[in-house]
Amino acid sequence: MAGEGRQFNCVVVCGPTASGKTWLGVRLAEWLGGEVLSADSRQVYRGMDIGTGKDLAEYELEGGRIPHHLIDMVDPREVYSLWDYQRDFYAAFRDVRERGRMPVVVGGTGLYLEAVLKHYEIPDVPEDAELRRELDGWTVEKLLGTLGELDPELLEKTDVSSKKRIVRSVEIAMHGRDHEVRWGHGEVPEISPLILAVGFPRPELKERIRRRLEERLDEGMIGEVERLSAAGVTRERLDLFGMEYGQIARLLAGEVSRERMVEDLFHAICRLAKRQMTWFRGMERRGLPVTWLEGPDFGKACEVIRGGG
Repeated sequence: MAGEGRQFNCVVVCGPTASGKTWLGVRLAEWLGGEVLSADSRQVYRGMDIGTGKDLAEYELEGGRIPHHLIDMVDPREVYSLWDYQRDFYAAFRDVRERGRMPVVVGGTGLYLEAVLKHYEIPDVPEDAELRRELDGWTVEKLLGTLGELDPELLEKTDVSSKKRIVRSVEIAMHGRDHEVRWGHGEVPEISPLILAVGFPRPELKERIRRRLEERLDEGMIGEVERLSAAGVTRERLDLFGMEYGQIARLLAGEVSRERMVEDLFHAICRLAKRQMTWFRGMERRGLPVTWLEGPDFGKACEVIRGGG
């Protein structure tokens, strides 16, 4: 699609939690004759609806249901990696484009978003929480020595200023002792995004977060976690999903009161929103131009799209 500015072949709507990005993305998909591709690391899991903010009712418009992809794909007891997400995103992107529709990518998981827009070369190695806990206790010197012994080439490519990245490299190298490690996905689709980021002043965003948290609790978010637990999703797994699932698991285990859980969860979501804003503000520095909107402003978004960014 061309406007007065550059060419683009997909529209991205990103922003922090509770910013209204799903509402905006769905309406832009309707206006553009497009389909939504989710960029959320937890919405891929079935049965995790309220806590992840799928807001599936928002896809139902007067003109019909807006098609969406990369939602409700796997069982929450399964591990779904960033490598898996890249593979499935590229397949969905090609499918939508081949049918003459506009991909509208909507989500708040910055790493997932950049991984597909910038074609990060991700290894097909799932995260191992138990191993990571062990490696976190190692010194940087021990980690680097082990990595050098297992995979000198990977050591050369690793950012050794970040212990977190060193740990990940050691995790990959250890996995490679017994498994073939696949990197990336071969030929990938050309993606030229027009990126819209939805923002709010911090006090207003915190109020939106508080209001949405109360709404989700009223909608049965605690019961959702109870059902997941009854279906065999372990406490450790719920903790890995974090935020709503980890905090409510503490409540169900009798470790905190409901009032304490709600306050802890509210503050955790606010911290997440701050991290998301930092990530999206940094995307332009990392080579992805971003147009910021004050709230989910449909009119302004259409104006930006008409102008090609």
